[in-house]
Amino acid sequence: MRKLLIYFSAGCIGGLANSLAVWGFGHWGIARAVGVALAPAWTPQWLYPRIVWGGIWALLFVLPFLKSKPIVKGSILSIFPTLVQLFIVFPYQTHQGMAGLELGWLTPVLVIFFNWIWGVTAGITIKLTH
Repeated sequence: MRKLLIYFSAGCIGGLANSLAVWGFGHWGIARAVGVALAPAWTPQWLYPRIVWGGIWALLFVLPFLKSKPIVKGSILSIFPTLVQLFIVFPYQTHQGMAGLELGWLTPVLVIFFNWIWGVTAGITIKLTH
């Protein structure tokens, strides 16, 4: 149970780091500069589910591979929320097209990068608890 709590908490911290990156890219015009229309408002309604889902996704750290390399493991595990965002959330929930391409052609690259931030942050947090 302790490990699950650590993983969930680490994922929440990763979700916060991911959210800061997404918001920062929008706020400072970086996303717009690369042709991606992604600039969320920093609101509790936007932030809360991202932090919780970060924690839920981090439960994948329970999978038995790369136990001694949580940062590498986080990088690999970040593929899962990336695939869900690109091929379920964008086309079916937010209606931004497959892979969010209606937001801009580089949207998938940014999503991969932002979710990598989640995975690495979660992995670092897990590593710091040992």
